[in-house]
Amino acid sequence: MTWQPKYTITNRLIATMRRIGEATGEIKTLGLSPNALARLELEARALSTHASTSIEGNPLPLTDVKRLIKAGPVHIRDTEREVLNYNKALQKIYADAKSGTFILNAATMKSVQAIVVDELMDNPDHVGKIRQEPVLIRDPRRPDSVVFIPPNHEDVARMFKELATFINDHGDEIDPIILAGIFHRQCVIIHPFMDGNGRTTRLLTTAILGQGGLDIFEIFAFENYYNRNISRYFQAVGLKGDYYELEAGIDFTAWLEFFADGILDELRRVRGIIPIDAPIRLEEHHRRLLTYIGEHGSISQREYGQISNRSLAARKQDFQKLLALDMIERKGGGRSIYYVLSDQ
Repeated sequence: MTWQPKYTITNRLIATMRRIGEATGEIKTLGLSPNALARLELEARALSTHASTSIEGNPLPLTDVKRLIKAGPVHIRDTEREVLNYNKALQKIYADAKSGTFILNAATMKSVQAIVVDELMDNPDHVGKIRQEPVLIRDPRRPDSVVFIPPNHEDVARMFKELATFINDHGDEIDPIILAGIFHRQCVIIHPFMDGNGRTTRLLTTAILGQGGLDIFEIFAFENYYNRNISRYFQAVGLKGDYYELEAGIDFTAWLEFFADGILDELRRVRGIIPIDAPIRLEEHHRRLLTYIGEHGSISQREYGQISNRSLAARKQDFQKLLALDMIERKGGGRSIYYVLSDQ
């Protein structure tokens, strides 16, 4: 029997996913220059590194994280090494996801964890290796209080394989945001390592988003939302009690809503820091569309399809870009929507 997560696609989740698509489309239609994209990527990488390590208790402020990433010093404290390790792993994740070489499996998970905890653990058997002993998750405010008992270590390899199989087998059927959210929570629940679980999970989640089609994943840091809402994050992603007593009733719905909220929040932050006067790049198909409206007074989706061999999805993005730039206006409604030149 294959593993199947329990979740419901709620109206709230549908609405958030739609807004994510709109926010992504708006950012992509800005036609940012390579230099502008590079600056946004550097900012996002520093913010991801700071947020993800801060979630685990690292005290370094964002300014110090940026300085460390830029300088790359050799003689460092553990708090600084944790930051540099995460940044190194994040760069690898970016490269693998962007090139299409990322493969979600146990070997990848172990290699990422090995980078995350490099020179931070006393026992080498805990580096790049699935845990071989039980663990207890305690309340950081009350160390004597056990919050969650994860699965037995004998079950970890099987459970992660089932999780990876589900993600890999449903890449063409389920939205990457849903898949990434499911992976994130289930990997936290499995708790495959003695240390580095949260950081490793968030890194692999980034890769799933990137390889799944969210192709601006390099310029936003969803971990930032978790760090700013850390109590809600731990409450939403975790469980309380013994895994085997909770297993049958685990439902991912509330977590997926929180996860999608975080991505939307971060996309809006990114859009907010992009200068209004960012360089605009219009392609030939955009000019053809504008010329048609100038000659005929308006254009519909059907009419655009008659003068362009671009796919329906690409044509929709063309309209979104020109709408975002205030070059055209939408008129009508339903099947009668058409577009005219903006007064601007």
